[in-house]
Amino acid sequence: MTRDHKKNSNIADRSDSKKSEGFSRRDFMKRSGFALAGTLLASRASIAVNTAPRKVRIGVVGGGFGCSFQWHEHPDCIVQAVSDLREDRRKRLMNVYKCSKAYNSLEELVLAKDIDAVAIFTDGPLHVQHTIEAMKNGKHVISAVPAAWATIEQAELLLDTVKKYGLTYMMAETSHYQQFTISARKFYKQGKFGALYYSEAEYQHAGLEGLYFWNGKRTWRYGVAPMHYPTHCTSQLVSVTGERLTEAVCHGWGDDNPILKDNAYGNPFWNESAMFRTNRGNAFRVNIWWKGAHRGCERAQWIGDKMSFFAPHPNGLGPLIVRSGRQMEKDDAGFLRKAPNFEQYKQPHWWQTDMLPGPLRHNTGHEGSHTFLTHEFVDALVHNRRPVIDVYESLAYTVPGIVAHNSALRKGERMKIPQYERPA
Repeated sequence: MTRDHKKNSNIADRSDSKKSEGFSRRDFMKRSGFALAGTLLASRASIAVNTAPRKVRIGVVGGGFGCSFQWHEHPDCIVQAVSDLREDRRKRLMNVYKCSKAYNSLEELVLAKDIDAVAIFTDGPLHVQHTIEAMKNGKHVISAVPAAWATIEQAELLLDTVKKYGLTYMMAETSHYQQFTISARKFYKQGKFGALYYSEAEYQHAGLEGLYFWNGKRTWRYGVAPMHYPTHCTSQLVSVTGERLTEAVCHGWGDDNPILKDNAYGNPFWNESAMFRTNRGNAFRVNIWWKGAHRGCERAQWIGDKMSFFAPHPNGLGPLIVRSGRQMEKDDAGFLRKAPNFEQYKQPHWWQTDMLPGPLRHNTGHEGSHTFLTHEFVDALVHNRRPVIDVYESLAYTVPGIVAHNSALRKGERMKIPQYERPA
C-alpha cells in the first residue's frame, strides 16, 4: 500500500527519531523522488543504468577502509558528507571523494537533513551501535564486516533494529563478490557441480599485530578472536548455494603471547578451525588463522560429484577445475580408478562486464569486489529492492563464527547455530 505524502517532503526532513520509526523503504523512494522499477528479485545481477531522477546522497564514515569504495563514481550516487574522529582521516575522505562537507563524528553526520544513507566503516565492535544511530535518524546503512560483534544478542539487536525502522541494511562482505566466488555462483546455478557436497574456505592473515596499536594505544583489533571475523569464509559457501550453517565444532590454537593473556575479548586463540554442518547435511570446513608459517589468502574450494572448483592458492596453484573422469587408469597400487579431468581455469574479470555500470568497470581491492558492493547498495536503494547481502544474509555469514568461537572455548563442543528466516 502507498501513503499520502507532501510533494516536497523527503527522508532528510525527518530528523525526529520517533517519526522515523515507521518510515519504510517505499516511503524513502517516494519522498526522495526516486523512480520505482517494480519488484526485482534480490538474487538477480543488476545491469545498472542511470535511471534515478536524482542521486542517492550518501555519507561515508571511517577514513581507513571507507576510502576504498566508489560512491563518487556511481552514476546514481553522490558523496554528500564524510566523517571520522581523526582529522587526518577526515581530510583523506574529503580528498578521495572530492567532498567539501565533513563532520567530526558519525553522531553529527546522521543528523544531517541532506543525507539518505550512511556507509559505516568504523571499528568492528561499534557496527551495531552505529547502525542504530543512523537508522533512528532515518538513514539507510551499509556497514563493514562483521554485521554484529561477538554475541548472539548483538546479532538479534541488529535484526530488531532493521525491522523496527523498515530501512535498508547491507553488509559490505568482499568475498561475496570476489571474482572466483562469482564464478562459483554461476557454476552452481548452471548445475555444473552436480551434488556440491563439501566445501572449504580459509582466511590466513598472519601479522595482524601491526594493527593492534595506534599512537601507542591498543586498537579494537588487539586480541580479536579469529571466528569473530568469519564472513570472508562463510560467505563463500552461503552466497554460492544459499545453504545455512546449522551446527559447529571448532578448535583453537594459541600460545603464551601476552596478547592472548590480556585482551578485552578473553580470547586465547591465534587460529581457529571449524567444521560446520549445513541445513542440507553437507560439510563445510573453515580455517581462520592470524599466526603461523602461511602466506596469507582469502580463498575457497567447492567439491562436487561432477565438477570441483579451486580458487587460486597462495602457493601458486590455481584457479583450477577438476571434472569426474570417464577414462579408467591404475593408481600407484595397481587398482583401477576413474581418471579425473584436470584443467586450468581462466578467471574472467567480471568487473569488466555489464554486471556493473560503465564508470565502475575497473579493478579494485579484494579481488575486484569493491565496485560490486558499491553498486549493489546504490542500485538496491534506487530500485526499492532488497540488497543481496541484506540483514538476513549478513547474519547467516556472521552468526556461525560467533557460535564456532564459543565451541572452541568449550574444547570443541558441538553447538547449534540460531537461524533467522527471511520473510517470504
